[in-house]
Amino acid sequence: MTAFRVWAPLVHRVRVRLGAEVHDLAAIGNGWWGTSLDAAPGTDYAYLLDEDEHGLPDPRSRWQPRGAHEASRVYDDSAYRWQDGSWPGRDWPGSIVYELHIGTFTPEGTFDGAIERLNHLVDLGVTHVELLPVNTFNGVWNWGYDGVGWYAVHEPYGGPDGLKRFVDACHSHRLAVLLDVVYNHLGPSGNYLPRFGPYLARQRNAWGEVVNLDGPGSPEVRRYIIDNALMWLRDFHIDGLRLDAAHALLDTSEPHLLAELSAAVDGLAALLGRPRTLVAESDLNDAVMITPRSEGGYGLDAQWDDDMHHALHALLTGERQGYYVDFGSLAALAKVYTSAFLHDGSYSTFRGRVHGRPVDRLRTPAYRFVAYLQDHDQVGNRALGDRLPEITPPRLLDVGAVLLLTSPFTPMLWMGEEWAAGTRWPFFSSHPEPHLAAAAKSGRIEEFANYGWDTTEMLDPQDPQAFQSAKLNWSELSAAPHQNMLALYRRLIWLRHSEPDLQDSRLAAVAVDYDEVARWLVAHRGGLRIAANFDEAPQVVPGLAGEVLLATGEVKTADNGLSLDGQSAAVIRAG
Repeated sequence: MTAFRVWAPLVHRVRVRLGAEVHDLAAIGNGWWGTSLDAAPGTDYAYLLDEDEHGLPDPRSRWQPRGAHEASRVYDDSAYRWQDGSWPGRDWPGSIVYELHIGTFTPEGTFDGAIERLNHLVDLGVTHVELLPVNTFNGVWNWGYDGVGWYAVHEPYGGPDGLKRFVDACHSHRLAVLLDVVYNHLGPSGNYLPRFGPYLARQRNAWGEVVNLDGPGSPEVRRYIIDNALMWLRDFHIDGLRLDAAHALLDTSEPHLLAELSAAVDGLAALLGRPRTLVAESDLNDAVMITPRSEGGYGLDAQWDDDMHHALHALLTGERQGYYVDFGSLAALAKVYTSAFLHDGSYSTFRGRVHGRPVDRLRTPAYRFVAYLQDHDQVGNRALGDRLPEITPPRLLDVGAVLLLTSPFTPMLWMGEEWAAGTRWPFFSSHPEPHLAAAAKSGRIEEFANYGWDTTEMLDPQDPQAFQSAKLNWSELSAAPHQNMLALYRRLIWLRHSEPDLQDSRLAAVAVDYDEVARWLVAHRGGLRIAANFDEAPQVVPGLAGEVLLATGEVKTADNGLSLDGQSAAVIRAG
């Protein structure tokens, strides 16, 4: 027997269609309806609300084999035979994250295709694989942030069993898996939740209608989100979740949804005896995300640090438009390197107001901040989807890699970054509805024009070539320039794993010296010195001496220090 249960407090009758048969569900209290029927795994079903004869997919459907608008299919979680019983999980300190999009990571664009590339990630030395969202959306391909079937896995990727095979394979390679989840909005096509209950609030954010977290009916909506998170972590053996735009979760309740979620996840981790990690993407520049619940925070494990990206990007590329306006100086990088945020109660020119709050450098470990040179947003939200190698001098690209992978923060790589991939990653979508297809293009043109970018070469997001061009070209690995970058990343990651000073995550233990005119910077990490010269000409760094562990250019002894080649970096054990 299969239990059919659905929350539908706004209707007076609920039925379920199984093939040609229709069965009534009984009201079981608090807006819930349910019944048990003889429906084997693989049976299609849909809910009929009131007298409507058009069946709707289950809000908690685990399997949508024919897409977001079609019937759900009964799925048996117990049928998959896991092989990761000895997997101990991974603690967050010491992590190195690798972000990837299943549809463009390999030519196949599937979980099984990605499994074939896991040895590459093991050889690279990363510890966590972070997947962009994989839940059901309408269409064949997009980034994953238009999801509407939050409990189901996108069928073209391989469906729920495909995701389980991928997680199983990662664990056999000693790789943890993070999954990007979106709880702040739903996609524009296939969202039937408002037909069932008050899932949405009246407000809107930049991506659509806001989820109802604190209005009438919100306790069940919050349960819907928390149950979803626990499903991924329990039933799919996912090791952690990246919470998309956590700052957009509008909630005046006590406790905040994020605090309630972290408490539930901590309970599950204790029950399973393995770590389960929550990482927030947050634009607030506020450590409330990672402050313990006992101290009034949300109790998450880590949060993204956009300021680290902005500080490095502006220095490497010279770009100053948009949110880069306050970045680009060595002073800005030095502050971020030692304090996590540039804007921590200071004036943000881009926002036109004071932004952020200071981080307690004595009590907040740096590993709780995720830093990166590139990610899906910072590449894909450019007009052309051009990666750093197109807009940065090659030697400065090396400098950026050194500064990222020797920073006190948890580093994250964007797929292909480690070999300076030449493929772009533009925005792409596959909306079947003409009006949504047109809106995707016009919206991007307007957004990019506001940043002053030339949109004449921008690919139409709906053009299949936008998606196809985003797929990584793995043959680049055999070409010399890409091999050299890969060797640098492998060496840096090896150093990070092997040098105790690079594993020290005390923010208060980090110091930075710099010369804004000579364009050099030195970060002090215990007995190590990470020196970078951003100038095209060689520069002498006074007082610098010791054993060179790694260098991207020539390092020479000078009368009062060491001379660094133009646009180069070095890791030095102080002598």
